[in-house]
This record gives sequence, C-alpha cells and structure tokens, in this order.
Amino acid sequence: MRKNLFLDHIREADFKGLFISEMGWNNYRGQSELPQITIDEIDYQFYTIAERSGFQILQCEVNAIPTSATCKRIDTKLRRSANDYIAIYILKNTEHHLWVAPVRQMEKRDLVSIEYETSDKADFIYSKIDDLSFDNSEVTTIIDVKERIQGTFAVNSEKVTKDFYSGFKKEHDAFAKFITGIDDEITDLKKNRNKQWYTSVMLNRLMFCYFIQKKGFLDSNVNYLREKLQWCKQKQGDDKFFRSFYLQFLIHLFQDGLNDPAHSHEFEAIYGRVPYLNGGMFDRHQLEQDYRNIDIADEAFERLFDFFDKWRWHLDTRIEATGKDINPDVLGYIFEQYINDRAQMGAYYTKEDITEYIGRNCILPFLFDKVQHATGEMEQAFNASGEVWSLLKNSGDRYIFDAVKHGYSEKWEKKIPANIAIGIDTTQPNLLERRSEWNKPTTDPWALPTEIWRESIERLQRCGTILDKIAHGEITQINDFITYNLDIRSFANDLIGQTANPHLVNHFYKALQEVTILDPTCGSGAFLFAAMNILEPLYEVCIDRMQEFHAQNPSLFKDELNEIEHKYRSNIQYFIYKSIILRNLYGVDIMTEATEIAKLRLFLKMVAVVEANRRLPNLGLDPLPDIDFNIRCGNTLVGYATEDEVVEGSSEDIFTQAEFREKVELELEKVSMAYDHFRTQQLIDADDRVAFKEAKIELTLRLKSLTDMLDKQLFSASGRANFEEWKESHQPFHWIAEYYQIIHGNGGFDVIIGNPPYVEYSSVRNIYKIEGYKTLTSGNLYSFVIERSLNIQNSGKYIGMIIPISAFCTERMGSLISMLNERLELNCVSNYAERPSKLFEGAERNLSIFIGKINNNIEKGKTFTTYYYKWKAENRNFLFRIVSYIESTMCALDNIIPKLSNKNELLIEGKLDSLNRSIGSICIRSSNNVLYYKNSGGRYWKFMANFKPIFYLNGQLGTSSRETHLYFSTQEDLKCVTAILNSDFYFWYYVMHSDARTNNPSDLKCYPINISLLSKDDKDVLCSLCNKLMKELQDNAESVQAKYRTGDVEFKQYYPARSKPIINEIDKVLAKHYGFTDEELDFIINYDIKYRMGGELNNEEE
Repeated sequence: MRKNLFLDHIREADFKGLFISEMGWNNYRGQSELPQITIDEIDYQFYTIAERSGFQILQCEVNAIPTSATCKRIDTKLRRSANDYIAIYILKNTEHHLWVAPVRQMEKRDLVSIEYETSDKADFIYSKIDDLSFDNSEVTTIIDVKERIQGTFAVNSEKVTKDFYSGFKKEHDAFAKFITGIDDEITDLKKNRNKQWYTSVMLNRLMFCYFIQKKGFLDSNVNYLREKLQWCKQKQGDDKFFRSFYLQFLIHLFQDGLNDPAHSHEFEAIYGRVPYLNGGMFDRHQLEQDYRNIDIADEAFERLFDFFDKWRWHLDTRIEATGKDINPDVLGYIFEQYINDRAQMGAYYTKEDITEYIGRNCILPFLFDKVQHATGEMEQAFNASGEVWSLLKNSGDRYIFDAVKHGYSEKWEKKIPANIAIGIDTTQPNLLERRSEWNKPTTDPWALPTEIWRESIERLQRCGTILDKIAHGEITQINDFITYNLDIRSFANDLIGQTANPHLVNHFYKALQEVTILDPTCGSGAFLFAAMNILEPLYEVCIDRMQEFHAQNPSLFKDELNEIEHKYRSNIQYFIYKSIILRNLYGVDIMTEATEIAKLRLFLKMVAVVEANRRLPNLGLDPLPDIDFNIRCGNTLVGYATEDEVVEGSSEDIFTQAEFREKVELELEKVSMAYDHFRTQQLIDADDRVAFKEAKIELTLRLKSLTDMLDKQLFSASGRANFEEWKESHQPFHWIAEYYQIIHGNGGFDVIIGNPPYVEYSSVRNIYKIEGYKTLTSGNLYSFVIERSLNIQNSGKYIGMIIPISAFCTERMGSLISMLNERLELNCVSNYAERPSKLFEGAERNLSIFIGKINNNIEKGKTFTTYYYKWKAENRNFLFRIVSYIESTMCALDNIIPKLSNKNELLIEGKLDSLNRSIGSICIRSSNNVLYYKNSGGRYWKFMANFKPIFYLNGQLGTSSRETHLYFSTQEDLKCVTAILNSDFYFWYYVMHSDARTNNPSDLKCYPINISLLSKDDKDVLCSLCNKLMKELQDNAESVQAKYRTGDVEFKQYYPARSKPIINEIDKVLAKHYGFTDEELDFIINYDIKYRMGGELNNEEE
C-alpha cells in the first residue's frame, strides 16, 4: 500500500476503509454495535468495522486515551463479545490513536499497544500493514488470522533484554570501581564480594527509580534523577561543603523519602513530591549498616544514567519503532545471567514458557480440586453431567491449542495429498512402501514449522481423538487437562465468566485467596512471577462476576466487595496484585541478592497499574506490601521442616518429649499469631503506620527468638565446635517456624513449583552437611529439594519441577523414583533434549519436567510420560502446546520411567517386559572377540564396531579415552551383537531407558534379547549384515584433526546415517524375532528420523 493512501485513512480515522478496501478484510455481517462497557463511570462504545474468519477489528471514540490498566479492565469485559480483536481507540477530533491487540504471551492473555499522536508519527503502524493484510483470494481460518496477528504484535522482549544486558555488564563493572568504603583493601574487584553486592543493590534501586520516574512518580519529572544529579553538581560548585550526589541527595531520597510516609515542606523543597513506597526496598540495607563510610563518586551516576537514557523504560507491554523498549522482565534476566553467576551453582535462567507450563498445570488443577470438594453442591457441579464438564463437552475445539489443531478439519484424511493418505490405513499390507513419502516436509496448510508428514499425521490424529473424547463427554477429571494438554487457563476463565451460579464464583474466589504457592529455590522469582500471571486473570474475572451478581442481588458478595471498595475502588488491579503477593506467593533462596530481586520484580508489577496523580495522597500510590516474611533467605535443605523433626532432634528423653512438644507448639503459635496480625494489618489497615511497624517488630522478635532456639538445637547435633561459623556456612531455615500457619494449619503448601539446583552434594559437603534425607544416595541437591518439598506438603497438593532427565533413568536415582512412586497418585513426566535447541541457554542438559499430585494413601499411582522432544529454534514458541502424554503401565527396567509417546511404543515395551535374557548374559570378561564403542557422544547414532577405531594422539597410534569394550566367546555372537547394537531398535531402546547422553556398559548389557533363540538363518543374516555395515562404515569414514587439552588428535569419523538401508534390514530381522507388527516396525525404522538423518533425509548434504 502506498504510504500517502495509508496516511489519508489515518488522518480521516477511516479504519473501515483501510481494512476492507486496502487490506483484504471483510465487511462484518452481524450487529456492529457491541454492548457498552463502563469503567470508572466512563462509557466505552465499540463498533465492529471489519472481520476476517471471525477475527474482529473494533473502533471506539474516546475523550481521553485509556491507560494500559484501563485497557486491561476493558478487555475483561470486551472478550465476551469479541475474544479475538484489534481495538483502535480514537481521541475525538484528533489524529491521536491507540491500537490494542490481545496476544498470547506464554499462554497468558496480554495486551500489546501501539500509540501515535499524529499521522506523521504513525510510521511504525505503517510498517505492520503488510503483515496485517490478506489477498482477496486467500483462504483463511480463525487460527491463520490469529497466528498472523500474533506474529505482528507479539513483543519480542528477549532480544532487547539481551542487548540491554550486554551493556549492563560493563556498567556494573564500571560502577563498582567508583565505590569506596567497602573493603577497599581488596583491590581485585571481582573478589570484593560485598562491593559487588552493593553495586547490585544500587543498580537495582536505580532501575526501579527509572521505571517509576517514567510514570511521573518522582516529582512528575520523567528525567528526575538526571536533573537532580546536575543540580547536585551545580551545588558542589557553589558550596564547597556540599558532598557527593550519593551522600548529599540519593541516600536521603531513598531512606527519608521513598521509605518514609511523612515528608516535611523542607524535604519537598529539595526532593519534590515523591511517594512513600514501603516494601523494605529502600530500608537501610545490611551493607549500609555494616559499612558506615560508603561513598560513590558522581562519575558513576553520570556514566550509568548515560547508559540508562539510551533505553525506553516501560512498565507495560508496548512496541515502538525504536527497538529500545525494556520492561521489568529485564531484571530477572540480568540477575540470573550475571549478578549471581548461577550457572556455576547448577541453577539456570528459567524462561517464561517453562514456568508457565509448570505453573498452570499445578496451580489450576489444585484450584479446581479445592472448589469441587468445597460443598455437596460443588460436587454436583463437577459430576460427569454437571455444569463444569458440560461446558467442556459443548466447547468443540476451543480448549485444544492452536498448534495442535493447525491444519485440522473434518475429513482431513481425504484432503491431504493422495501419496500421503495412502499410508494411513494400517490394516493393509506393504505399510513401509505406502509410507515411503511420510518423511518429506509437510506442505501447507497442514504444516507446522519444520514438520514432516509423519509428525503432522500423528498430531492431526491425536487432535481428532481428543475432539471425539470431548464431544462424547469422556473427559471428566481436571487432571485430564494435564494429560491431554488442554488449555486449562481459558477453561477456568470461561467457567467463571459464564456460570449462572454465584456459589461457584464464590468458591473459586475463596480458593484463589487461600492457595499457597512456594518456590523453594526461588532465585529472582521466575516461578513466582508466573504464578502471579496465572492467578491475576482469575481474580479479575471473579471480581467482575461478583460485581455483576451483587448488582442483581445486593446481599451477594457484600463482604468481599467491601474489602475492595474500602481503598481500591479506582484500581482493582492493584488490589489483585497486593492480594496475590501477600496471600499466595512464597519463596526461599540461599542468596540474599536473589530474594531482593524477586521482591523488586513483584513490586514493579504493582506500580505498573497505578497512574501518578498529584491531587491524591501519596500521588495515588498505595504503599507497597512488606513481603519480607513471604520471601525469605536461607538454606532450603538445612533446618527443621515439621514439628516432629524438632521434637525428634531434641536431646530430651522420651518421657519429657511430650512436654517439649507443648513448649515448641506454644512458641510456634505465638509466631503464627504475630504473622497473621502483621499480614492483616497490611490488607485491612495499611495506613496505620504505627500499628504496622509495631506488628513487624513483634513478628521479627518472636521469629528470631524461636529460630535462635532451633538453630542451637540443630547445631548441638552437628558435632561442630563454633556456632557462628556453623550458622554462617549452613544458613539454616526452619520451615516449621517461618511458615507455621501453612505447614501446621494448612497441611503444607498447596503448590510447590521450581527449578532446583543441579549440584552434586559432594561439591558442597565441605560447606554444609545434610542429614536425615532418604534420597541421600542420589547424591544431588535437586533430589533433596524434591524430598524436602514433599515433606512440607500433604495429600491433594501439587508439585512441579524441571530437573535433569537422569532423575528418571539412572540407578543412583532409585531412591528418588521410589519416593515419587510412593507419594504421587499422578506423575506426568515430559522429556526434552539439549540438541538441536535447548531449554536453558548455555546449558548442555537433557531435562525432564514432572508434575505430580500427592496422595499419601496410595499403593501405586499413575505415571504418564512423553516423547524425548527435540526441536529447532522456530518451534520453541509452541513446544509446550504440542506436548503429548501416554500412560506408562510398565517398563523393562526397574526405577526407570521410559520416554514413550504413542501406543506403538507401549506395545513394544510390553513385548520386552516379558524377556528375562539380555546381551549381558553372553558377555565374558575378556577375549579376542571385542566390541568397540564410545561411552559418550553420539546424540543421533550409537556407533558400535567389531574393529578398533583409528585414533592418534600427538602423532602416536593410541586409544581414545572414551573407547570402551565388551567381550564375547565367539565371532558369531560378536557379529550378531554388533549388528543389533547398530540397529534403530537399539537406539530407540537406549533413548527410552537412559539419559540419552552417556553410553554406559549397563545400557548395552541390559538390552533385552535372547541370542540363543535366534534361528540359524537369522544369525547368518545378522552376521552378513554386520560385515556389510562395518565395511561401508569404514569406506565412508573421514579423517578428522582437532586440538584438545591432551594434545593434537586425529581420528576417523563414521557416518551410520549413510548406511541406513543396511540398518533397516537389521531392524527387519529383529522385528521378526520380537513379533512386531508392520506398524511397529515402521515406527522403529523411522524413529526420530528427522533429526537422525538430517539433510540426508531429503538427499541433501548436512
């Protein structure tokens, strides 16, 4: 479209003409005038001016452009009439427009906005027009249009965040050089731990101030800090006694301004109007108490502000042409990547898609369970024919993720190309030949990025199966949303939004206010942030529905709405965030810096929804909640978790333990009462600062008294000599004391989610000692964190974590697997490779996510598992939407959860389960019949040979350190085994039951086969195929030279993929031996084919 034409439409606000005449959208055939929406006594009238496949373009004239917070509240109501839309707000009689589009940001419905004040500033929206346009002949579905809009409007903050971070690293290092008064004798700044820490504290505070100054909270001046720095420099020139910006201005701003509710006229004359923030962020820091002579040169701030001013600081989601927009997400990334250097501690930055996936599948099922069991009436609502499951039964494909149903339609089998459709029927012969085209890339409109037909057909078949189950009312358990991977967030929102039953809304709201969510190793709060994003829209829709029911019947929800009306009538969003932060979220981390960042991110989320108003007290900002007792610093693994542990750990004899228990319970009750009083003070009467301060002091003193007693008791059993040294190294955290009201009164935390550290216990044993854990033999901290979590939860609670894949497939993790089997009635394990793309940046780790429901009274729970997912970068945005589970009812090996994906694998696994012989039964200690293999490497092919691979080190013929051997009695056994272990079937078996990285002797020896039962003909065929394969491997081998720490290395690189036809013949012999069907053989031969064959799949060179 020509730009002049576009500008004409913008100037005239002719958006109907723009979309229909120029962009290929359609006239809207329905009622164009939508129901009026009223927010804070302002009416918003929307009209549908165009549509495409059900996606609507809306227009609304306004007297003032709504804020982002108002747009969110409008969206809550608007989505009932137009769930998928672009809304264009037009400021009357001007060219000032705001475009708003709901997009999915990690399954959360978020609003993205683009604003311009005049048409000549609309270049950015013009750059998006082609992406929003369609050809008149183009056939689209609602999914196609949503994907187009999502791609156009979705905010890619990751790239901007990384760019900001690369500069921030330099600024952090530079800032530290200007600090004096903190261990200045340590001249190596990297080793000056406290100076580095204080640098982080200051930069965190200043970033917070940059965010809030852009909203006008610092004397209504968006350049407040920069201008005050210049003012201080001028004063220094005029007054020789005027000290640095840090000493003369900034510390007073922090401690006497942002941290003090009362500001004198003299204070405001210098600092202007600034809000009292509370929250503890601007309290006098521990380092400021320990070091009384800290100073920071003005040059540090000049340089830092120069860097900060290059960026556009926003507390909401928006996109502009600058590419310099950053939001509070940057804080978590910075912390995880730099400040804490957490990768060295076995901790990794957990991206939003992971935290969202784990969070929604733990938090929402718990809430549904809680509501279901609230009353007999609710039990009825959750019956198979009740309201809840009737909503699902009549929903069609609404709760199936778009990625799963991409390309799906009725009778899709008849619409796909005939050369592909011919392979669908498994009852006819020659299945391998009929599926010969299935490994080619899928064509539009059925293809997801990088998909081959084999994958597309399995996905579409699964979509059809789920649709049938929904339509026939076969899904009647909330955990089915996990195992079928359905959109439980939309379902929860729709159920609350559509129900005519106020009791259902009431019980959901109570469940929301009461749910307790913990991350026991919270880092910078990624999982807590995800939990907030999951809870927020549910609070919104509950409050919206309560207001509707109350308007119809004033006796309904009177108390609930009074709590909001008391202070938050004009900003319900702030009330929601405050409720979530105080009532729902809890976190513990061993590093103080981590907890500081976690609080900072949560506070910014609250400030984002408030607009500065000089006419209101405190500029319209309610003081931030003090969550020092929600988010705590300590060692999750050291300390007492329960009352029983405290009593058992005492030196009292059995006759006085009962008396000791009463004493401990009394002290715990006192702490609990003090905490309840402290939290209530914030929720009900936060303005009474004297009462609040007294409540915090009382709680602090009582908690300190109790933890000191418990510390000394725990120390007495340690055998250590110095209490203070022991306390500093162990950092004990007593769960029963810190969270007594939850551990004792609530049966533990309702939901525990997180990403525990992957650290060998041996590497920290010299720092702190762990005792009493049943999983000690596992030898890794993540296993201990899981055990500790299970010990502070009870039946009906949920747990979800991301951990190394080895947790579910190695012998030493047997104690962890046994514990999960004993405690979980449901365990859903999904599995993820580290190549070609990975879940964690910079971490070569195969990972698993497990989601479990606890039941302490079961004999054996259900385990569901998934394929070993591999993906490319372009698939990451829908990776967790296409996860597919299958129930694992058996495994050929103990303490292993196999990585299954479909019924073929389940049937194959069943055929192996009955075998009692393996390759190990014919191995001997030593002989000349040697099988050579590598104990690591080979992600896509496991190379085994009956010849010694050539290897040179520094020009001398030698043996690779990774070379390992098995020995056999006869050449026939050696050749048969060599053929078998090069098969696709062995590769499948290996991936199913191992960590898919190391190639241990047990992996080979445990492979189930009885060689003696092979017929003479089959053995002859295997030996012949072995000879062919070995020759071809050597013929195709290439010499590789490399430099390693050990020296110059030269070795032969072998390419099994080029010998795939021979390997297929080996699989056919094995299929005959095991009794596989044609469909099972087809599955094995083509297992992981896309990644194993790479370019050779389509006759291309890699």
